[in-house]
This record gives sequence, C-alpha cells and structure tokens, in this order.
Amino acid sequence: MGAEPVVVERGERPYVFQRRSVTPDGFAEIADRLPELVGWLAARGVDAADAPFFRYNTVVAGGGEWEVEAGVPVASLPEPEGDVGVALLPAGRYATLTHVGHPKGLSAATTALLEWARERGLEWDMRVVDGTERWGCRVESYRTDPRVEPDPARWEVELAFRLSD
Repeated sequence: MGAEPVVVERGERPYVFQRRSVTPDGFAEIADRLPELVGWLAARGVDAADAPFFRYNTVVAGGGEWEVEAGVPVASLPEPEGDVGVALLPAGRYATLTHVGHPKGLSAATTALLEWARERGLEWDMRVVDGTERWGCRVESYRTDPRVEPDPARWEVELAFRLSD
C-alpha cells in the first residue's frame, strides 16, 4: 500500500478544474478531463505546479452520483474559460496516505485511511446531508505519470482528506 498515514499541514493551493456528476461506473467521464486540462494550460503557457488530481466534493454510498472535479494545481490562477474553472484547495490539516499499485486498490486504501483516522478520533471536514457526504476537501493526487512509468503496479496516488478544525 505504501507508507502509513500521516497528518500534514497544508497551505492554500490554486488549481484549475472541470467538474462533473458521475457514478463510480461512469468515472471515465471525469477522468478523461485531465488530459484536456493539461492541454488547456499548455495552450496558455501555464505550467502545472504539482500532480493532477480528482477532488471529491460529494460521495454517495450505494452507487449514486458523485460530484467530482478533475484538477491541476497551478502557481497562479489563469482566467476561467468555458467549463474550466479556477479555485483554491483550502489550507488546513490533512490526513494523507500514499497508495502504491494499481488504481483498483484505491478503494481499499481509502477504507484504510478512513479507519486509521477513526481509530485515532480524528474528524473529517465532512458532513452528511440526506445520505450524501459533502467533503470540505478530499483529493486523490496522481503522482506517477503513466507515460513515464507504464507499469500500474508502480504507480503512486496520494490520498489527502482535510480534517475538521
């Protein structure tokens, strides 16, 4: 799985994004936005400041629609355009875990991070409304570029879930 979870303090981070409502089975609809965002930034001469990510704004148990953003961190915010928005990942304390391996293992890694925090009495920046989890900030950052490392068994994905203040 990677290293043990840790709690880290993070500052605000600007990013560009595209947002979609997707089911877990239809996740490719948002995943396919990452190359578009990278291309959009390159066409404007804006460099990525860190690894691309997915931000889960809402999560619904049982396969309902989730609101997810495909995002790319940037050093400074460009002007939004069309369905490309700009925002800030919020500052705060985050519980993090790095998953090493095929993305199919991310569900188990997420469960491990949630359980680790529960065992330590940590509370998430999240509330449940009508069965929907609404997260202050829940991010999966894709640290490995598959063009550079084609073996998914070696890919690294960092989970970072914001803790309540």
